[in-house]
Amino acid sequence: MPELPEVETVRRGLEGLIVGLKITRVRCIDSPKSFPNNPADVREFLYGARVVAIRRRAKVLLIELDNDYTLVIHLKMTGQLVYRGEQVFGAGHPNDSLVGELPDRSTRVDITFDDGSHLYFNDQRKFGWMKLHPTLEVPNIDFMQRVGPEPLEEAFTSNEFIPRVRRRSNTTIKAAILDQTVLAGVGNIYADESLWGAKIHPATRVRELTDEQLALLLHEIKYVMNLSIEKGGSTDRNYVNAEGKRGSYIDFARVFRREGQSCPRCDTIIKKTRVAGRGTHVCPQCQQEHGDIA
Repeated sequence: MPELPEVETVRRGLEGLIVGLKITRVRCIDSPKSFPNNPADVREFLYGARVVAIRRRAKVLLIELDNDYTLVIHLKMTGQLVYRGEQVFGAGHPNDSLVGELPDRSTRVDITFDDGSHLYFNDQRKFGWMKLHPTLEVPNIDFMQRVGPEPLEEAFTSNEFIPRVRRRSNTTIKAAILDQTVLAGVGNIYADESLWGAKIHPATRVRELTDEQLALLLHEIKYVMNLSIEKGGSTDRNYVNAEGKRGSYIDFARVFRREGQSCPRCDTIIKKTRVAGRGTHVCPQCQQEHGDIA
């Protein structure tokens, strides 16, 4: 599943290509659960609507329209958004659909714009979806109600982060920052990287950490996510950036998938363990374990 930086790279790519275009046709192909919308609503609220903005909330894309409706998109594990017009790009799961002739057998939705260009939503496993909602109702969607604040917002500081994390005082710090109700969009890669940067063992209980350590951890979360966006995401396997290129951040990872290699900070061999039910990469020297580990 994509993490926040991957979805942000997709948002930026779409923003430069489809904002200002008018939707003239929408075709759902083969999979109603990929496009679970009332056909009458599609005709009334999508046909003739113009794209005014592309936004992101956590790992979800929001295509906002000039009629106060929004197309809410979750790519899930194998989703792609492929734009074909004067310019071409593919964003999402890296297979031949990014560069091949479309629609193909993985195409679930085909959106046509007034300049003749197309936005294809492809999804091999049919877990992703496009849902049409009144823009005012988007914040009330169950997912939006549950998800925590955006870590990259300038207004989100340690003064807000620390109390939110401390609500999970008895759990491990990795589980706490992976909890999307605590913080939006932090996945396994960025949890490992930020915890390494803050010199915190992932299995440390939240209650064992000082406010200073938690403030440093938020700084590291912001750092690794911004670096990943700059590098086009961490998408060496499952995701590519908005130009259809594989993200390069994973090449600069300091601990993730580096088990058996030397820590770039102290030369100790990085180990892989399991914390919060996830494969976890740690430096035994830089990230000392506390007494109460689970």
